[in-house]
Amino acid sequence: MAKDITGDFFSKNVYDFKNVDESGELKFLGKHPVVVDFHAPWCGPCRVLGPIVDELDKEYDNVDFYKVDTEKEMELAAAFGVMSLPTLLFIPTEGKPSMSPGAPSKDQLKQIVDEKLLGKKNPLQDEVSKFNTIMDKIKDALKW
Repeated sequence: MAKDITGDFFSKNVYDFKNVDESGELKFLGKHPVVVDFHAPWCGPCRVLGPIVDELDKEYDNVDFYKVDTEKEMELAAAFGVMSLPTLLFIPTEGKPSMSPGAPSKDQLKQIVDEKLLGKKNPLQDEVSKFNTIMDKIKDALKW
């Protein structure tokens, strides 16, 4: 089950968002990539997404899943510019974080985690790329 966290926990274990260095960069403090679900109790799509985030937390040992109640943690939500709910924050161990508003399906969320946080390629994309390469060769051969 994804852990409900506070701004203090986030500052100590993910990013110290209250103390940004002169370059404006945040230093990642975690051991694993992170998915943060910004939600509110009254939000219908948040109630749909919550159990999906909990399921994925059980499926991924190498990704940390957290939940932030935006009504209790307004400062943290504001620090990341959360404007709509739910909003997901994806934080890789290296590189820049990205945000996605809305409630993706479980399969969509798994694909995002696999590609953005774990660097796994989508096997279907590889097959499409191979097909396109073959088609380009056939087109070139037919042009002579």
